[in-house]
Amino acid sequence: MKFNIAVLAGDGIGPEVTEQAIKALDAIADVFDHSFVYTNALVGACAIDQTGNPLPDETIEICKESDAVLFGAIGHPKYDNDPSAKVRPEQGLLKLRKSLGLFCNIRPVKAFDRLIDNSPLKREIISGTDISIYRELTGGIYFGDKHLSEDGQVATDGCSYSVEEISRITHLAFKEAQNRRKKITLVDKANVLETSRLWRKTVTEIAKDYADVELDFLFVDNAAMQMILNPSQFDVILTENLFGDIISDEASVIGGSIGLLASASVGSTVGMFEPIHGSFPQATGKNIANPLASILSAAMMLRHLDLHKEAAAIENAVEKSLELGITTGDINPKKPFTTAKVGDFIADFLTHPEDTNRNFKNIHMGQSTII
Repeated sequence: MKFNIAVLAGDGIGPEVTEQAIKALDAIADVFDHSFVYTNALVGACAIDQTGNPLPDETIEICKESDAVLFGAIGHPKYDNDPSAKVRPEQGLLKLRKSLGLFCNIRPVKAFDRLIDNSPLKREIISGTDISIYRELTGGIYFGDKHLSEDGQVATDGCSYSVEEISRITHLAFKEAQNRRKKITLVDKANVLETSRLWRKTVTEIAKDYADVELDFLFVDNAAMQMILNPSQFDVILTENLFGDIISDEASVIGGSIGLLASASVGSTVGMFEPIHGSFPQATGKNIANPLASILSAAMMLRHLDLHKEAAAIENAVEKSLELGITTGDINPKKPFTTAKVGDFIADFLTHPEDTNRNFKNIHMGQSTII
């Protein structure tokens, strides 16, 4: 099968890790007889530098004409250190979500057995953790009316949600729960916020259509605490934009490395798939960034395209890289592999799994005749 993929590598380490995800996709294409046609497009700081716009119209059109979007990262210190900048890389990402109708962000959080000791949390607390976080992406306070008084002394950010916005992501979350452990936790602040009360009312009503799924509720402050005390209690977490941003980043420490966390942003049409780690400017160009989150994002993209065996093959290859210690320094500080070498191993394992296992010693010395 043929698929058109928009590649928005973006800033910082984005191009480096995205290159490794493409290596994995090319290996999948060889093994499963597919064709992935890539079209590169600008977004973020690099787009501002070249066009003055963090999301050029051409990029939007390329994405709309594609089957999926593979996204790298955006951000640059010259903007991070200047919060007053009128044009910012993040504006490109927010506009892209709106333009593509990407209303649902999906973030898997899993405690890999071989990496549990890398986590700052105790083994007995995080063991068995496997969460899917569903965060509403195009509503809430990020997109509400914003106002600064003329004297600069009072600032206001409005937060609003409609029943339609809540319903469409809620149905997706319940369907996901039906394929997992059949439990949803709605994270809100219904004791204070009117928007949260609407979320709770709407989700409770929709839950009647999914009798096989258990629904419970947590205020966001309690949910943040429970994420540290007992994360394995969660199956699917459903929440609004701001709370989801905070909870999902908190959950990212569970896996032992933020370099393992993939994400998907989906809606009614094309989906976008990206690692959550950001542009990590300190590592740019050093060939040390962990590419596994980008590679796992490519696997999520394949599942979105109904290529489930192909996605499982990538996930298995990532598990093998962790098992053999073929990882970057954030996971394996004693004998780190470069970004490119990790990508090479994943691609090689996908195409020659038995040979890769036999030649592990050569691979470890950087002498593989296969890679």
